[in-house]
Amino acid sequence: MSTYGELDRLTSSYSGSEGDGCVEVAFAYGAVHVRDSKAQNGPRCAVSASAWHGFLERVRR
Repeated sequence: MSTYGELDRLTSSYSGSEGDGCVEVAFAYGAVHVRDSKAQNGPRCAVSASAWHGFLERVRR
């Protein structure tokens, strides 16, 4: 887990050895925050916890 600003972000174990080849997620403030690990100051997305869980269920199928 790495800390950027005020959010603790998780990076996938599939990310490159430098941690720069994947998305990062943070669970805080009633939402799931997502960003590209290669563009940490770039666009970010925040979705509700229920939307995130729905996304993960669909990916698992």
